[in-house]
Amino acid sequence: MLKISHVSKTFNRGTINERRALTDISFEMDKGDFVTVIGGNGAGKSTLLNMIAGVYPIDCGTIFLDGVNISRKPEYKRAALLGRVFQDPMQGTAADMQIDENLALAARRGRSRGLSWGVTKQEREEYREKLSKLGLGLEDRMTVKVGLLSGGQRQALTLLMASLQEPKLLLLDEHTAALDPKTAAKVLELTEEIVTGGGLTAMMVTHNMKDAIHIGNRLIMMHEGRIIYDVRGDEKKNLTVAALLEKFEQASGGTLDNDRMLLAK
Repeated sequence: MLKISHVSKTFNRGTINERRALTDISFEMDKGDFVTVIGGNGAGKSTLLNMIAGVYPIDCGTIFLDGVNISRKPEYKRAALLGRVFQDPMQGTAADMQIDENLALAARRGRSRGLSWGVTKQEREEYREKLSKLGLGLEDRMTVKVGLLSGGQRQALTLLMASLQEPKLLLLDEHTAALDPKTAAKVLELTEEIVTGGGLTAMMVTHNMKDAIHIGNRLIMMHEGRIIYDVRGDEKKNLTVAALLEKFEQASGGTLDNDRMLLAK
């Protein structure tokens, strides 16, 4: 589903602020893979997602999504192929629009739009059914403005919107980091249900080592713009946080100094 070959990215090249974010990244994802990506500050995790989404142009290499070369396609042309949930619950939704209107926008993404009525009765019934599966009572509040929802409710809605059209690839950029532990656990549970239940292909950046180990079928660790550890299957299932830290030290030649990751042990 995703094939990245020899992708590199350097910001502010030729200036005093030059920073190499990605160095010769190559890996593939099969359809239905759920990959968690972990690493310290500046490891290149979010930059990798931004390269796939087309937020920044790559310096070199190629990115293929479902057999299509998207390496040079602008962000708006990739939007119909990708779903994305950001760290900030305020992103990904229109605060001044109703819940059902937000869902209708997500359902129409990439399609031509006419002058017919905004949300049909049939669509409302479909949205009610999908919202009820979240278990948050949002199906009875579909006319409420999204800006009035809590962070967790809004993130759950964003997750539903991002997966509504069954994207080729779902990108989750630390989408639980801004939530309290209880709410984060609920959103992670919903994430697994939506990704696994829908047979989606997904990549989730996280700073939480426990989540990285227990969620998905594959784990990638990054350090200084490179992939230093890639594990899947039974080896991933049998990982412990201590073993993951040891792998990091072996591959990077140093100790982990990321407070968020160490606190999430």
